[in-house]
Order: sequence, then C-alpha cells, then structure tokens
Amino acid sequence: MTHTYKITGMTCNSCQAKVQKALGNVKGVTNAKVDWHKGEADITMNNHISTSVLQEALKAYPKYKLTEKTDDTSAVLKEEKDPWLKKHITESMQVNTPVFEEEEEKSWFQTYKPVLLIFAYITGITLFIQYGMGEFMWMEWMNHFMAGFFITFSFFKLLNLSGFADSYMSYDIIARRWRGWGYVYAFVELGLGVAYILEFDPIITNVVTLVVMGLSIIGVLQSVLNKRKIKCACLGDVFNLPMSTITIIEDGLMIGMSVIMLLNLI
Repeated sequence: MTHTYKITGMTCNSCQAKVQKALGNVKGVTNAKVDWHKGEADITMNNHISTSVLQEALKAYPKYKLTEKTDDTSAVLKEEKDPWLKKHITESMQVNTPVFEEEEEKSWFQTYKPVLLIFAYITGITLFIQYGMGEFMWMEWMNHFMAGFFITFSFFKLLNLSGFADSYMSYDIIARRWRGWGYVYAFVELGLGVAYILEFDPIITNVVTLVVMGLSIIGVLQSVLNKRKIKCACLGDVFNLPMSTITIIEDGLMIGMSVIMLLNLI
C-alpha cells in the first residue's frame, strides 16, 4: 500500500534527501519518494505504519513535520477500517498548515518587519554616530553602515549555521554546487563587518564585498525572476522570509556602496 503525506519545513534538495533517507529506513517501508517542491512524500509500506512512527523517524530534524494528506484521508479510512487509525488521522489533520501558506496571509510589512527593523536600527545608529561627531561624512557613514549590516546579518546566520547552509544552497549558485560555501559565507560576512570597523585596507575590503555580493545576487535574481516560492536565507534560519525584491535591494545596496567607496578611493 502507498500513502501520500504532507511534509513542511523542506526548502531544498538537501532537505529532500535527508527526509527521503530517514523515511526509507523505517521498518516496513519498501519505498519512499519525497518531493520538496510539493511538500509531499509517497510512502509504500508492507503494513500500515502510524504517522507518529514516521514522524519519529524525522526526530533528528525537528523542522520537518509530517502529517496525513487531507485528500488521502477517506481512501485510507476505507482501506483500513480501523477505529484507532481513524481517530489518529483525524487528529493529524488538525496540525499546522504549510509555512508559506501562513506567510502569504500576512501583509507586506508584517512579512518583512524583521529585516525592515534591522535596517532602521543600523541606519539610525550610524546616523547618530555622525551626529555625535558634529560633521556628516558620507564615506564614513557608509563604512559604518556596511560594518553594521555584515555583523548583524552574520549573527543571525551563525545562530543556526547548518540551517542557513541548507536554505542557502536552494538558490545560491555556489552553494548549490558546494554546500560548504554556506558555512564559509557566514564567516566571510563577519570578516567583512570587522574589516569595515577596523578600516582594514579599504580597497581590498570593498573589492571582496563587490565580488561576494555580486555572486550572491545572481542566485537571488534567478529565484525572483522565476517566481520560485522559497525561503530567503538572508537572516539565516531564524526568520521565515520569502525570497523577493527586498532581497535584491539588500544585496544591491551593498554592491552600490562598495562601488561608490571604491571610486572614491581610486
């Protein structure tokens, strides 16, 4: 018998591979086919295996939630004729809905509130620094802004480095080929933030920023233009932000500032 289940929390091919392997190792499962785009898993089993047992197989990955697919419920009930199973399936149907469906119900401001607040804080603090100096200097302000940007964004990535790497490889052109780039990227951001604070060799710092952010924005543009509904990894695995034009603006802003500072130095 084959049953279809809904699985939330998957954001990339790596997630799909992890879930498929874990479910395929459950005793009694003869085949497990997972599709992260649909958020579904078709599981073939010798005898009925309860949803709780299948979910237990994913305990190493708490972000993945497995539930019975609603439109398969009637077929399962007819086939099994099991009162306990009927009760269990009914309860499982009441579990949370897919993450991105919940996000779509929010307003634009509610969805992007975390990143908007971060930008507001960084902008405000750096402007106050200039005010305290008694003279506003654009180049110095941009230097402080970029330091705050990279340090803050690297902080959220480092809170769950593995989760960030999984999300990042779903769209970044380098991380898709080498998952380890997701781990390196978080520390590159941190290093750039420190470099801007210390004013370490401005030309090298801005060139590295231009290259890193330039490569990063390619994957972002591809995802947005193809209208792929995937999670943006800009704030790591802490906030569930969908990929959109605001991500392009973030990367574009860093590229633009690094270009202006380079032109000013040359």
